[in-house]
Amino acid sequence: MFQTRRNVSTVGSFFSNLDLIYEVTVRTVRGGNRNAVVGLAITILQSLVMIAVFLVMFMVIGLRSSPVRGDFLLYIMSGVMLFRTHITAVKATQSAGGALAPMMLYAPMNPIVTICATALSTLYQQFLAISIVLIIYHCAITPISIDNPIGAMGMFLLAWFSGCCIGVVFLAITPWFPRTMGIVGQLYRRMNMIASGKMFLVNSLPSSMIAMFDWNPLFHIIDQNKGFVFLNYNPHFTTISYPVKVSLVFLVLGMMGMFFTRQHVSASWSMGK
Repeated sequence: MFQTRRNVSTVGSFFSNLDLIYEVTVRTVRGGNRNAVVGLAITILQSLVMIAVFLVMFMVIGLRSSPVRGDFLLYIMSGVMLFRTHITAVKATQSAGGALAPMMLYAPMNPIVTICATALSTLYQQFLAISIVLIIYHCAITPISIDNPIGAMGMFLLAWFSGCCIGVVFLAITPWFPRTMGIVGQLYRRMNMIASGKMFLVNSLPSSMIAMFDWNPLFHIIDQNKGFVFLNYNPHFTTISYPVKVSLVFLVLGMMGMFFTRQHVSASWSMGK
């Protein structure tokens, strides 16, 4: 009765892992709250606060209208929402249960399950938060129009996916340098406040500034998203292929690092944290 039930078939193991991912995702969504609705409300409130902060910032510097012909608040949200989705995915994936997590002591659990559950919970919360904010703004304030909703949705998913891939790399390195990677992760998120390009149009920047931020996948994603949201904006200096390729490379490196870490991990490492 104390033996762990094992699936003898590959299909059975696959569906068992899917069920486990679902259960861990629900647990992660709830977080420290008894109800998932409370966690969603907090996510929406955080998004609204960030939008309000950038709205006030733009008004202080004298920018009271959108640089692109269209809704000014939609221009702000097209960058802020993707920025928040990306950094939330990085932070959540980096803090997912790694090889030293207590939950890894239980047979059904493994790092892949916790990474997938954490990533899916972040996607769920951010998607609902963005949808609710846009619906409220559309119905209560002013109707909005998105030129290419499918393309904008694709950029949202790419912002989330790239954040998860970068977070996996940070997670793989964290057992070796826990304090250093905590600082690196925080530095990356703070640096993207400017390097993501959410506050300006790439087409209007000088080539010297574009070269400073061109390395950042989120820089390309946000600029391409503005091209999908607004009819009168066509990105000339960014591409979709670059963040896709960079994300896949980071994902492969992160999974290789996770495998290598699991082969050399020791429980005594957690004592030094």
